[in-house]
Parts: sequence; C-alpha cells; structure tokens
Amino acid sequence: MHEIMLDPAMRARQSAERGGSPHVVKRLDPRRTAHVVIDMQNGFVEPGATVECPMAREITPSLNRISRALREAGGTNVFVQFTTPPDSLESWSAFYERFPPEVAASHQATFERGAHGWQLWPALDVDRAADAFIEKQRLGAFIPDTCDLDDFLRARGIDTLIVTGTLTNICCESTARDAMQLNYRVIFPADANASLTDEMHNGTLNSMAMVFADVMTVDEIEALLAEAKVEVA
Repeated sequence: MHEIMLDPAMRARQSAERGGSPHVVKRLDPRRTAHVVIDMQNGFVEPGATVECPMAREITPSLNRISRALREAGGTNVFVQFTTPPDSLESWSAFYERFPPEVAASHQATFERGAHGWQLWPALDVDRAADAFIEKQRLGAFIPDTCDLDDFLRARGIDTLIVTGTLTNICCESTARDAMQLNYRVIFPADANASLTDEMHNGTLNSMAMVFADVMTVDEIEALLAEAKVEVA
C-alpha cells in the first residue's frame, strides 16, 4: 500500500477550523451517496498490462470494502470504464501525440469496448444486478459529451461521491476536481486509490485535502456508513 503523507500543518489547521476534525463530511446519507470506481480495468491492473499500475492490485480489497458497505447501506456503486472510440487517435490527438505512434495505437486498442483490457478487473466486488456501469472517453468522468455520469447521478438525487481507483493523480484526480466544481461533496479515500509512486499519490492527496475533497481512510468511511445504517434502522 502507499505510504500516506498528508501535510501535518494543513491537517492541524483544518481540524482547528472544523471543530476538531479535518473532515467536512461528518455524516453520510447512503441513498444520496455514490461510490465512483475509476478505471479498475484489466488494462490498468493486470500484470504486464498496457498501462499497468501494480498498486491498483493492492488497493482492490480496500476498494471492495467500500463497495460492499455502501451496497449494504442502500447506496450506489458506479464502475466507470475508460473506453476509446474508433476515432480517438484523431478526436483526442492532443493526448495521443504525447506518445510514440505504436504506444498510442496499443493504448487505443487496449481500451476499445469489449477488449480484454477494457473489461473490469475480475477481483472487484461487482453485483451486476445492483451496481451501475458507465463508460468515459476522457481522463475525467465529467467532460461534456464524453461520459453520462453527471446525468446518471443527478437523476438519482446523488450529491456525495466516494472516488476510488487508478491512477490517483490522473483519472481519479481529474474526476474528483470536476465533481467538487459541479457541487458534489467528494470523499477521496487515501487507501483506495492507486498511483505509480508514493510521491504522485501523496501530491494528489494533499491537493484534494486542501480544496477539493475530504481525504479519509476506508475505516473512516465504513464507520460513517455503519452510523447511517443505525440511523435508518
């Protein structure tokens, strides 16, 4: 697992300003909460994959804990899959021109709908009847005309997101930043997001904690969901 290093001065200041806790979200309504799982697909998680992030395999059990707890509490799990349309090398050339042509072509092929790399990582706790599955065509899941996530969430009255997955500092960060600016409350689990290095991971965690999201542990999220179940009962 990543070694978590949140800036202690920032956390102390936030605790002083927020009544002894650095967190803004102190209660959860599961019916208005979605667990948004970003890019936990074979092409990112499988050993030797095109865009392998080994740490994504290590966070899978922690991510699954959130999925199970929220599902049991009556919330919504949304598995978001990166998908490359056939024309992506041209329609998103600003991204693909950053790589050698053979790498760009391999990336595009890996995440075509239905390809092995596009499929969800099989170790995920997925309930095909209860959970939702949405495709995105850019790094973040809130780019207009490239993903239906915002419409899906708003139609269900969801206002709080728990963002997990890979890579912490790219697709997960992009999604969380945009979500907050679209007025969603965002929780960003420190131990259920994965990047290539601790430095990349912690850079995002500190940016999230400063402005964009509540950075929590899976233990803290499970505790909030357990409290919510007691209140409903």
